[in-house]
Order: sequence, then C-alpha cells, then structure tokens
Amino acid sequence: MTFSILARDEDTNEIGGAAATGSYCVGGWVLRGSLKAGLSASQGASASTLWGEQTLDFLESGLSARDTINKVVNVDEGKEHRQLSCMTLDGDTFSFTGNQNTSEYFHHVENNLVVAGNMLSSKNVISEMVSYFKDSSGNLAARLVETLKKGEEAGSDIRGLKSSSLLVLHENKPPLTLRIDSSDQPLEDLSSLLNEVTSGKYAEWTKTVPTKNEPNKF
Repeated sequence: MTFSILARDEDTNEIGGAAATGSYCVGGWVLRGSLKAGLSASQGASASTLWGEQTLDFLESGLSARDTINKVVNVDEGKEHRQLSCMTLDGDTFSFTGNQNTSEYFHHVENNLVVAGNMLSSKNVISEMVSYFKDSSGNLAARLVETLKKGEEAGSDIRGLKSSSLLVLHENKPPLTLRIDSSDQPLEDLSSLLNEVTSGKYAEWTKTVPTKNEPNKF
C-alpha cells in the first residue's frame, strides 16, 4: 500500500525518510526516527506501528540493521503481511518484505539507502526511485520528496496516492517532520509545504530553537 525511502547524506550526516500511499495518514503509520537510533519505515498489507517503535529500540541498543529487523520480524506470526526497513545513524540498512503483501512488492538495500514498496503498479517504481536518488545531489529533504515523485511517475501505488510524509533529522537542526494526511495531490502539497517551511521568517525562526548539540539554544 506504500512506497518509502530512508537515506543518509554522507557529507552532512543528515538522515531522512519519505513515504507515500494510496490511503490516509502515511506519516503516522510508516516513518519513525531518532537521533539516538536511526530511522524505520513500517508498512504493508497489515502495517504494524509497533514494528517501527521496536526497531528504533533495538537500533539504539547497538544492534545492526539486519539483526534488528530479524529480531523484530521473527517473533511476529503476521510478518508475511508486513514490510519493514531501517537505517542506523551511520547508514547501515536492511529491509524485510513479507510474501503475503499485495503485488507488486519489492525492496532495494545498500549502504546509506533503502527503498521499499508494496501494492505497486510494478517493481520499476522502486528501481526508478533508487536511480533518481543516487543521481541527485543537494538538499536531502528536497531530494527525498523528488524521489517520491519519481516513484509516482514510474507507476505509483496501484490506487494512486492519498497521503505523503517527510522526516529529516540532524544533530545541529530541529527535526523536520511534515505530513499531508489526505489530499488528491499529496506530493505536490508536500513539496509546497517543504518550500514554505524552509524559507522566509519561519525558516529563520527554526534556527533559534534547541537542537541535540545545542539543547539550551534560544
């Protein structure tokens, strides 16, 4: 029901994720992140928000991405109906896709990048997203949103899209977490919202708020 991307900018150590789906509230369902652990994307035919939270707990304890996902997935009798990706703070990634998700489903894993989806028009959705992201450069948040757009152009969720989300974390910045919970054009709305919050007076204000490295900033 969803396609998602988790990625790390090797130059800035910024980590981020983005997701889109043909149903409501993808941001609340799929993406989780912490500067103590990394990122997770939990989705699928019967998505488990518990998986996303458990993943961050295991990553924070020091487990690798692979060991974390195996630990979360192996004890769940419903695992074949779900899909889970994760990435550590230093870019270690892994993904699991259950075989009872709605076709097409697929995932791609490499260092600093994991892209996954289910209920897709074709596996090309994932391959086009990977190709675009790897060939792109610049601001991580913008690249993630544009990568979602490439997924939509390549065939998207078979139902079309209804919601989208973005989460970007960095030790020297406040969290950037944006959600479009219901829209006929969720990627366009997400892109527009990103432009609004990263420019003008609002963007200047965000430079004054506390961050992980400067918790007493004002």
